[in-house]
Amino acid sequence: MTFFQDPRDYQISVLGGLLVYGLLALDFDVHIVQVAVTLSSVLLIQYVCTRLWRLPRFDPKSALISGLSLCLLLRTNFIWLVPVAAFITIASKFVLRVNGKHVFNPTNFGIVVLLLTTNMAWVSPGQWGNVAFFGFLMACLGGLVVHRALRSDVAIAFVICYAGLLLGRSFYLGEPLAIPLHRLQSGGLLLFTFFMISDPRTTPNARAGRILFAACVAFGAWYVQFRMFRTNGLLWSLVACSMLTPIIDWLMPGNRYQWNTSNTSRKDDGVMTVWKRRLTGVTATPAMLAIAVAGLGFGFAVPEAQAFCGFYVSKADTKIFNKASKVVIARDGDRTIMTMSNDFKGEMKEFAVVIPVPTMIQRDQIHVGEQAVIDHLDAFTAPRLVEYFDEDPCNRRMYEMSARGGVAPQAVPAPAASADRAKSLGVTIEATYTVGEYDIMILSAKQSGGLETWLRESGYRIPAGATEVLGSYIKQNMRFFVAKVNLKEQGKLGFNYLRPLQVAYESPKFMLPIRLGTVNAEGSQELFVMTLTRKGRVETTNYRTVRLPTGMDIPVYVKSDFAKFYTAMFDTQVKRENMSVVFLEYAWDMGWCDPCAADPLTQDELQKLGVFWLGGPPSPAAQQGGVSPMARRPMPMPRGGASDVFVTRLHVRYNGTTFPEDLVFQETTDRANFQGRYVLRHAFTGNSTCDAMTAYKRDLTQRQEREAQTLANLTGWAIADIRKRMGGGLVPPPPAADDSAWWRRIWK
Repeated sequence: MTFFQDPRDYQISVLGGLLVYGLLALDFDVHIVQVAVTLSSVLLIQYVCTRLWRLPRFDPKSALISGLSLCLLLRTNFIWLVPVAAFITIASKFVLRVNGKHVFNPTNFGIVVLLLTTNMAWVSPGQWGNVAFFGFLMACLGGLVVHRALRSDVAIAFVICYAGLLLGRSFYLGEPLAIPLHRLQSGGLLLFTFFMISDPRTTPNARAGRILFAACVAFGAWYVQFRMFRTNGLLWSLVACSMLTPIIDWLMPGNRYQWNTSNTSRKDDGVMTVWKRRLTGVTATPAMLAIAVAGLGFGFAVPEAQAFCGFYVSKADTKIFNKASKVVIARDGDRTIMTMSNDFKGEMKEFAVVIPVPTMIQRDQIHVGEQAVIDHLDAFTAPRLVEYFDEDPCNRRMYEMSARGGVAPQAVPAPAASADRAKSLGVTIEATYTVGEYDIMILSAKQSGGLETWLRESGYRIPAGATEVLGSYIKQNMRFFVAKVNLKEQGKLGFNYLRPLQVAYESPKFMLPIRLGTVNAEGSQELFVMTLTRKGRVETTNYRTVRLPTGMDIPVYVKSDFAKFYTAMFDTQVKRENMSVVFLEYAWDMGWCDPCAADPLTQDELQKLGVFWLGGPPSPAAQQGGVSPMARRPMPMPRGGASDVFVTRLHVRYNGTTFPEDLVFQETTDRANFQGRYVLRHAFTGNSTCDAMTAYKRDLTQRQEREAQTLANLTGWAIADIRKRMGGGLVPPPPAADDSAWWRRIWK
């Protein structure tokens, strides 16, 4: 008996395995409800289209492949949008055809249509991370699939072309080999290669045509990502190049691919053959239809979760981490205002900063901000500790506990000697400004060695070995924003600390350069990125963005040492993820909070942080107010702030080994609420006596043990030490009843 004669059987098995892996091991931002609705929808629509087009039989396999691919790639907070995506995906196979072939890969087409026409869907390119073992596993399984589908040539050609483009670009920029290898190890890239571009029903018929097609897709994806600086270049390139397939087939004719659906020879009429015939034949239609309807009903009938509540106790702000850098990015479209909070400690005359910027900066694009506003945003977004108090179990009742600054910039001419020396080293001083207490220069350069020499001679502390990093930025036509403290101006202003620097610019690049800070750095570094956007949550596209564990019940004694708990917990999570992910600590609408670690920022404070769109019409995403399928968005609390601003707080611990390339971001339309939130539950200590009290004390002992186990798992602390610290907080279990008397055994 032969198994899996049809290559689609392999595809379904592998895609299903990848989905399970993503849900269980990678914490995909997709709920089981969305999976159920997606798969049910594609099967129903496939069945309806089969009847409308009067096809001889209902074949669920291609629909399942499309549905599983949607589950792996599509993200949305609107459960009703999932059947829409399924309809576009499946219907495109029947409607958009040339010479009997699909024009577009169905999943690719469905996702791109939603991205173009709505503000309610997104794709997370970094969701797979860069785990080498997982990438190897995907490559092996994917290679097996495309070999069975006789389309391994297009996958191999694409990988060779795309890898060549990445390696060539990095070689030209002088980047280390770790950067292109990091990009090639992406699980998302391998998924695209072996399960999307290699679709035999949408690729050219002739081998030469398929190789040409693969090269076009590779170049288009590279161009979108590295010339247009847009995310999801693979998807955009494939949908564009798919329109070339009919032309390539006309120029390079070849045999059209047909799925091999012969299960076994006629001699083998075993159980497997009968099962496969029922799966793909008309007899499977009623069962498939019933399963699909049940899945849709389950998806839309799941009850919604309630809002957070509890009393705010404490927060874990950036101050609990040593040498923590804070950056606030306000961005809408291509317009960005970046605020950099300096954590420099030492003599002011020794302060110097060098920051690559993507475009020329004029003097009125530079501003000096207010540290108090950044501190307020830090407090508002910080992970928090909340507490609840158990009520009297003998008197149980249901209730809910609620608990522009700066000095106008002035142009300053560059000293002649300095300009001449810079020119001799290939450095151009494009502008010099004094803004507040800072002397600022905007530089461009022809060679990294000359730039490094000039910076050192001018008193800027550049780490040894920075030449290659500077060179890669120079070849990308980036400028350099360099700043020193003007002691004379600082004395006039009367400040004894460094205020934040703000820079406004317009560029499609949504990124944060971190490579200079990793050159010869002593140990790992802490970075907090707080973004203010209009549509929704921000995530990294070249690294996994992972939510921190949240909503955990922990022992009450942690209240007096929350900072120690949080740092230990974060250390443990960083180790578990091999210091290779970016952690999400907070994502919320700025207009309200629950529970509040600080009041939302006022519109005046937000404007000081660069939120320039306030006062205009609200964004479509803010009007729609998307939520996750399993979480209801509570009514906003009247605390002030702005409803057209969504704040995201990202925390990353990084070094040059685990983070070889700069951080690249994308704004999603995800407006689901998230916060790092840890719960203390105080036991009832009254003297009530009743049967409910006996049961309460018994359950309380078990609850406190679970809290101890949770704390040990989160922090890595010894469970024995935790139990010892809990001490008297542990409630002894009630004494066991004496059941020896015969009447107790009867009336127990």
